[in-house]
Amino acid sequence: MDPEGMIVFITGATAGFGEAMARRFVAEGARVIATGRRGDRLEALARDLGNRCLPVTVDVTDRAAVLAAVDRLPEDFAEVNVLINNAGLALGLDMAQSADLQDWDTMVATNINGLLYCTRALLPGMCARDRGHIINLGSVAGSYPYPGGNVYGATKAFVHQLSLGLRADVLGQNVRVTSLEPGLAETEFAKVRFKGDLEKAAAPYQGLDPLTADDIADIVYYVAALPARVNINRIEVMPIMQAFSPFAFKRE
Repeated sequence: MDPEGMIVFITGATAGFGEAMARRFVAEGARVIATGRRGDRLEALARDLGNRCLPVTVDVTDRAAVLAAVDRLPEDFAEVNVLINNAGLALGLDMAQSADLQDWDTMVATNINGLLYCTRALLPGMCARDRGHIINLGSVAGSYPYPGGNVYGATKAFVHQLSLGLRADVLGQNVRVTSLEPGLAETEFAKVRFKGDLEKAAAPYQGLDPLTADDIADIVYYVAALPARVNINRIEVMPIMQAFSPFAFKRE
């Protein structure tokens, strides 16, 4: 794939993975539609990256707004051939029996519904043009549960399974689907999860060398730039000092 021929639609581009991806793709010559809720950050990013970056302020949980934003794309950005469903979040670390239902609703709305709305808005055009790539940001939490990860992990398991389902649906067309499932990475993720409590947000990274946003952007660009005949179904990536949790036991 020639990066100069890529038109990349990135959700959650105001920080972290999404911002790093926008910078990487523009640096390689692609055009990027950077979307998110914080318009001031998007405008600053666009000023930094130049006319190859189109800022679009939209909340992915708003179905009508997503469809309208895609319909309003200018001609030179309209034929999106790479969709990166990056917008997502975890809220809280409470056990299911005491978790905040609003937190659950927000995670489902963002991690599942937002991904669905963007996919449904852009996939038909990819199929019609017989060219495209959907890259969904999952998580190792979708495969390996941990206490307090209940609904967040469930939403990421959905991302994994939907990616497989999409791949089955587009068989016979030149549309690729990839699920990228990172482990511990240091971004604003923990700050959002703990609702601005910086002490709690810093704790998961202490004594570790976690993944960075640039690490993930490098992987996403690599996957997108492979020859069109190559489909990477799934990538799971962790920092070297992270592994799978052992079985838990509660002994008397």
